[in-house]
Amino acid sequence: MDLYYKTNSNFKVMKANNSNPFFSRRQFIKTTGAATIASPMILQSSVLQGHGTAPSDRINLGIIGCGGLGNANLKACASQPNVEVVAACDVWKERLDVVVGKFKNTCTGYTDFREMLLHKDLDAVIIATPAHWHALMAIAACEAGKDIYLQKPMTMHVGESLAVRNAVQNHNIICQIGTQIHASENYRRVVELVRSGNLGEIGTVRTFFVMNEAPKGIGYGNNTNKIPKGMDWDMWVGPARMQPFNPNLVKDAFYHGFWMDFSGGWTPGMAPHIIDLPVWALSLGYPTEVSATGGRFVIDDDGDAYDNHEVIMSYPKLSMTWMSSLTNSYGFDFLRGKESRRRLGIYFHGVNGTLHTDYENHTILPEGDRMNGMSTPPISIPPSPGHELEWLECIKSRKQPSCNPSYHVKIDVPIALSTLSLKLGRSLRFDPEKEKIIGDKEAAKLAIPDYRSPWKLPKEYL
Repeated sequence: MDLYYKTNSNFKVMKANNSNPFFSRRQFIKTTGAATIASPMILQSSVLQGHGTAPSDRINLGIIGCGGLGNANLKACASQPNVEVVAACDVWKERLDVVVGKFKNTCTGYTDFREMLLHKDLDAVIIATPAHWHALMAIAACEAGKDIYLQKPMTMHVGESLAVRNAVQNHNIICQIGTQIHASENYRRVVELVRSGNLGEIGTVRTFFVMNEAPKGIGYGNNTNKIPKGMDWDMWVGPARMQPFNPNLVKDAFYHGFWMDFSGGWTPGMAPHIIDLPVWALSLGYPTEVSATGGRFVIDDDGDAYDNHEVIMSYPKLSMTWMSSLTNSYGFDFLRGKESRRRLGIYFHGVNGTLHTDYENHTILPEGDRMNGMSTPPISIPPSPGHELEWLECIKSRKQPSCNPSYHVKIDVPIALSTLSLKLGRSLRFDPEKEKIIGDKEAAKLAIPDYRSPWKLPKEYL
């Protein structure tokens, strides 16, 4: 694939390096030479200003992945007066044209993210592609010096999670992971309640997400080679295993969750929002062991992801469980009505009582009279300006936002371990200090993905 870049006087074509095809900033410098680097046409304003924002305080923003989630993130950012949308990228021209049309006076369209990352004066990017692309694109953006809003799941594999964290740290990038529920007022109040000590010592946390898509799921028999006009299917699949085009797969993020290659299933899709709360409230590190069971038991459709997933995550003084079901929507205390619908919940089981919560509400159930006389803790966590707006503020201050990768690896790694444990059919032990799977050479090898040629995960970040 050709990679194009502009200089002051001409337009050149650069061949992507097959051994490392996302073409790093370092390679770019070596290839073009110092004379080209001196040209302001290829350096973003943040680089010229010492990795801050431009003198006008304007943030020149781009987006990679112009589907529903990306458009929502872009809308929130573009509503701010200091943000200008200057670039958009999608391998499907139909979706790309919509975004470029909304910002036609300022926005340039691209079909190759590597080319977009060379856009003149680009400061920051939203990455809202399917999950199998997240690690490579985030690392490429880091090497290009762009701040990042990265949709969840951050990655699909343990090695990818640590590589993204390391790339962000190494290149001094401001990065927010798109777990927008973290910004909610309800989550803040739950964190305060848990940390107040009112519940007493907490030995177990239970989390779940359920919905009923059985038995037909997303449909059967739709695999085809009828690729829509204006779509680069090879680039859409990218580092994942090549397979036939399916119109359901490309509809939106909901459908990605039915394919393992492009999502890791529904646990990586929803657990980042849900286990975020206990990780935050209890200041959890990594689990020392993760054990998962489940499989594709009921649903028969074009996808291949599990429809039931049960996980136990073991921490030094606590166990956390995760349950995901696509074949039954019973919601325990969150069964509000008899209709079949999506439900989720989190339970903190303490010696004095149980706190259960979802995104919007929380309730405390005391153990007898053990909580008599206890008062609600005062509000101590300030409100969020909004998950995307927090990121924009951090770009200006150069302070990491609340859901930066150094925090989010504590969420992302257990999720990746849970899907790997399901794949292998056995428990996995993890060393929190060394950040490695231990006692299982096969699992340790599979924790680093083997991408479809020519894509490779850069080893320097592992």
